[in-house]
Amino acid sequence: MNTPPRELLANMFAAAVNAAQPEHCIPPFLPEAPRGRTLVIGAGKASAAMAQVLERHWPGPLSGLVVTRYGYAVACERIEIVEAAHPVPDAAGREAAGRMLELVRGLTGDDLVICLISGGGSSLLPLPGVGVTLEDKQTINRALLKSGATISEMNCVRRHLSAIKGGRLAAACHPARVVNLLISDVPGDNPMDIASGPTVADPTTCADALEIVRRYAIELPPGARQLLDSGAGETIKPGDERLARVTTHLVSTPQMALEAAAGVATAAGIQALILGDSIEGEARDVGKVMAGIALQVHNHQQPVAPPCVLLSGGETTVTVRGSGRGGRNVEFLLSLAVALNGAPDIFAVAGDTDGVDGQEEIAGAFVTPDTLARAWSAGMRPRDRLDDNDGHGFFESLGDSLVTGPTLTNVNDFRAILVN
Repeated sequence: MNTPPRELLANMFAAAVNAAQPEHCIPPFLPEAPRGRTLVIGAGKASAAMAQVLERHWPGPLSGLVVTRYGYAVACERIEIVEAAHPVPDAAGREAAGRMLELVRGLTGDDLVICLISGGGSSLLPLPGVGVTLEDKQTINRALLKSGATISEMNCVRRHLSAIKGGRLAAACHPARVVNLLISDVPGDNPMDIASGPTVADPTTCADALEIVRRYAIELPPGARQLLDSGAGETIKPGDERLARVTTHLVSTPQMALEAAAGVATAAGIQALILGDSIEGEARDVGKVMAGIALQVHNHQQPVAPPCVLLSGGETTVTVRGSGRGGRNVEFLLSLAVALNGAPDIFAVAGDTDGVDGQEEIAGAFVTPDTLARAWSAGMRPRDRLDDNDGHGFFESLGDSLVTGPTLTNVNDFRAILVN
């Protein structure tokens, strides 16, 4: 292998992100133009870039409204792009969601709605249900983010406290035809969990949401509690006639990103083993497990012999108990480094493909065989930093942060462990 390990890992991350770029994955799924109007709606970190590609490839007139994260807007001529806050929602997102819901009302059976959805859409469409305020949603969102709940569990709660998620936006489009183009950022690629499924049916219930709230001891404001207890927050269910003309396409997924990274490794003469595209759990626990697998490869040439790279995706969680900033990728990496304990010839990268790990404008970080030694020399105690959920501070101090800026896409987390 001629490419330095850190550079090779960076190239694999870049390939994973590139595979999910809208310019590659949107055009093959565009529908035929309708007899009536074409309206474009959408939400997510990649939605503005998706809208721009759609405009370039669409043969006829169109209009619409898409909301994306601050800093993720790109220029569009016919589709309005609005920026709002993520991961904790704000008033700009609430206003955009309300406008979007009104925009789709009054359509006919001759009209077409193209819905562009990617990760982050839950926070970007924070239209509260009856009796729930934006401040309530902000409070609940912060509590969920710190609770250790899975993304599927968080989105179940969000759907039932919303006036637009859980199929409600698609129902408002009826009787128009709706074509969903989704970039998945969730383990399992379930459409109802991508941006909390504003345009797809939801089989979960208010009772499910209440159980999740109980499980993680989330304090609900009175209005939110009433909405769930009464069943008034129920979502649009499978079989609802208003969703009969909805078609959904997964245009990019974590698996596609992992396969692109594997191609980079293979071209460099490195065997690639994809361990899974939907790995969940506490980030520090996943780090320990992955370290065990990497050491088995290094010490016993099982399940593959070095040189090789172990690839995985999914979305882990961080239960923040310390004073650090969290971040599931850096927590994974710090746990991995501690478990590897300076083992030679093992390198790693982990990052969120949207360029933001947790609430930081940092995608992730790198681990090298001398990570712990450099940390100790700098007066840091890696285990203490892990206990404090301070992965970002740890890797920043070492100069090992992975900073990409907005990538304009999002197919979940990417992890690669290189064993030479």
